[in-house]
Amino acid sequence: MRIVIAGAGNVGRSIAKELTGNGHQVLLIDRDPTAIKTDAVPEAEWLLADACELLSLEEAGMDSCDVSIAATGDDKANLVHSLLAKTEFGVPRTVARVNHPSNEWMFDDLWGVDVMVSTPRLMGALVEEAVTVGDLVRLFSFQGGHANLVEMRLPETSPRVGQQVGQLELPGDVVLVAIIRGGVAQPPEPESTLVAEDELLFVCDPAYEPELGQYLAPRVQPAAN
Repeated sequence: MRIVIAGAGNVGRSIAKELTGNGHQVLLIDRDPTAIKTDAVPEAEWLLADACELLSLEEAGMDSCDVSIAATGDDKANLVHSLLAKTEFGVPRTVARVNHPSNEWMFDDLWGVDVMVSTPRLMGALVEEAVTVGDLVRLFSFQGGHANLVEMRLPETSPRVGQQVGQLELPGDVVLVAIIRGGVAQPPEPESTLVAEDELLFVCDPAYEPELGQYLAPRVQPAAN
């Protein structure tokens, strides 16, 4: 795939290294000359330009881009870049970094954002995931919050322990996308049996998150007086 990354800071360069290592064609754009460090990712293309200007994006060949990633430290710039990529150049998939949680509500399809990655929320989720078992943790949102990637480490007390994936009756449109066991990801085959401490990754509508959490790790309801 051809991928354009707006923002050649530490985040943008790290993403570029990962993508070029996987064989993708990557172009990094930044308007700050000090950010153009071609030796850091020699396999990538580099462009000194403003990723929020039409002429710059035309020069970058955005119309031939498969994925656009807005990875700057400025939420306004990430929104503008995503909107231009989607509406002016028809980029099939846009990913935008959110730096401030209070701005998350703007990162949706109205602004051309297909996938929102909130750095503070993700870091908080990873910390929470590391210390909790049996709690549903939201990792990040797709399509401006219409679907989320959520995770749960299955507790020993879960009624789903010992159950096969094909027997699960997940609520709504919830989809189990991966099982991580012993640090190794595996596809959720129908005959796969769940065991305690499995990390389960789901794509889930936010409305079904409480029901999914209760299904996987039921909470004892307080007795009525």
